[in-house]
Amino acid sequence: MIQTVVTPQKTDFDMSVSLPADYVGKEVHVLFYIDDEVKKTTTTVLPKKKPSDYFGILTQEEGEKFDKHINQVRNEWERDI
Repeated sequence: MIQTVVTPQKTDFDMSVSLPADYVGKEVHVLFYIDDEVKKTTTTVLPKKKPSDYFGILTQEEGEKFDKHINQVRNEWERDI
C-alpha cells in the first residue's frame, strides 16, 4: 500500500503519481477524504464502549462454558509437542 498526504491549493487537482511496477495492470483505488471528516464520522458511528456495556450478554452457563474452553486452550499451549 502507498499512502501520502497532500494539501490542495485550488479545486482542480492535477496529480502525478509514480507507482511500483507490480501495481501496473491492476485496479488501484484512489480515495480523497479530509481527516476531520473521518474523525467526526467514526466517533458518531462507533461510540466508545465501556466494560459495563457488556455486562449480562452471557448467561451464567455460557460464561462457565466459555471459561472452560479458554482453560482447555491454554493447557494445550503449554504442552510439549
